[in-house]
Amino acid sequence: MFKVDPSRIDLAREFRAKPFGRHSDELQRILNFFRSDPVAHNFCVVCTKPHQEWALARFRATSREPVDLLGPVYGSLEDAEWDIFKLRWRRHTGQALEID
Repeated sequence: MFKVDPSRIDLAREFRAKPFGRHSDELQRILNFFRSDPVAHNFCVVCTKPHQEWALARFRATSREPVDLLGPVYGSLEDAEWDIFKLRWRRHTGQALEID
């Protein structure tokens, strides 16, 4: 089974610098792993004002139910995605990312 190496902070920095677009093979492997978690209770980003505002949310038990908005609200999609990356990193490594 694939595991995320918590010492690979370089891959977290790569994501922070470029959250969208092509990634290195190693970072893409981690992103695929993070995104393969079951939908139930997984984190997501919700656009609350088109092209202006995004918020952290969490899926409920099924995808038919509305998500629970968790906040905070972000002025950029990149910042929201970074916080989700950090939450998933902690979930899969047991360690918080101490970089911004």
